[in-house]
Amino acid sequence: MQKNAPRFVVVGPGAIGGATAALLARAGNDVTLVCKDPQLAARVSKEGLRIRGARGDASVRMPAVAAIEGLAGDFDYALIAVKAPDLPDAARRLLPFLRPDTLVVSMQNGICVDALAAVVGEARTVGCVVGWGSTMLAPGDIDVTSTGELVIGTAAGDGDERLQTLKKSLDSVASTLIVNDILCHLYSKLIINSCITSVGALCGLPMGRMLGRRDARSLFVAIMREAIAVADAIGLAVPAYGGRLDYYAFLRGSGPLAALRRSVLLRLIGFKYRRLRSSSLQSLERGRKTEIDYFNGYIACRGKDKGVPTPVNTAIVARVKEIEAGTRTISTENLAGVDIPPVIPVP
Repeated sequence: MQKNAPRFVVVGPGAIGGATAALLARAGNDVTLVCKDPQLAARVSKEGLRIRGARGDASVRMPAVAAIEGLAGDFDYALIAVKAPDLPDAARRLLPFLRPDTLVVSMQNGICVDALAAVVGEARTVGCVVGWGSTMLAPGDIDVTSTGELVIGTAAGDGDERLQTLKKSLDSVASTLIVNDILCHLYSKLIINSCITSVGALCGLPMGRMLGRRDARSLFVAIMREAIAVADAIGLAVPAYGGRLDYYAFLRGSGPLAALRRSVLLRLIGFKYRRLRSSSLQSLERGRKTEIDYFNGYIACRGKDKGVPTPVNTAIVARVKEIEAGTRTISTENLAGVDIPPVIPVP
């Protein structure tokens, strides 16, 4: 550990939280991991958390506790990497361990900064877009499946200097960018998650095989069209995801050549990230609820508020909830029968 290293607590030992904690600790930061499972906490403290894949192979030891209440002292940064519905409770339980200047980072895939700010205050709330992939092979054993970046920012977008020191540490996890319009970037990530995560949960396929299918590619395009229509209605200028996937350019055009261009690009994305498995699919396989309300559900709800039709996102939400309830099975058959509206070109 580096001398005078900043103190981090990471809540959540899953694919993203566990990998983040391990990479921070490997770089010399003072990291404590909240594991929930006492056996896993003991193993991480004694033997280490194992990461493999795109960021190398390592077993990284760090202090770990089985509950937030088991923490000691206060922290410079708190990174919350639990599922979106569990965020408010985790934030409330962290309050005794936060200083007035502690930054609390929401690492959820959905838009959760408002819920976090309601607990810890807007001055301490940081939104974060995770632009790299990871899969939990087993508790304490994580495969980093792709590299990418982190994007962070405060809800106020006021250029908080504390973000600069946070960025220096997070650069050891992934190249980190500070932005003033974090909500727009969160929505950009929400769109791609509403495609990859939700469609993956329906069909059960990894990214490569999923995007090799025409029906899956058609759903991706329809989800994006509805999401951009909702963004226009609420006044969000959606940036290109990862600086590369420009939704507006991707959706432009309605003829055969435009459709072919979209199909080829999605196939290429599928090939590049062919090993990636939907986080919602992993939740379903463990018998847990998904975050569908924070992905396609968010698009559908905001669309309803603004009078923007979202039939595809609404249908996907209903089907995932049926899988959660046990009345529908995970199958490629779930990709059929969704009524995709006619293409309306994006100008």
